[in-house]
Amino acid sequence: MLIKNYTKTRKKCRVTFKYPNKEQAASAALAGDFNDWSTTGIPMRKLKDGSFSVTISLDAGCTYIFRYVLDQETWVNDLEADEYVANEHGEDNSVVML
Repeated sequence: MLIKNYTKTRKKCRVTFKYPNKEQAASAALAGDFNDWSTTGIPMRKLKDGSFSVTISLDAGCTYIFRYVLDQETWVNDLEADEYVANEHGEDNSVVML
């Protein structure tokens, strides 16, 4: 799930990325073109309901490609992403449009 909150100037957007975690992973990270696909750079916080969440600030007017990394090995998409694009591994990446 993606929750978008734009600043008053609309130049930045605080995006909350939330993953339901049906896999019951112990950890999750947000990886995308905004952090050079680092699997450790943006760790997600595990919530009481078992889901994961993180909020980051991104430039408005841009499109970003991302995925979630569960337990540092399993790559999954956001089920409510704005759209999806194919990647070089024969899978899809999630897209957030701001």
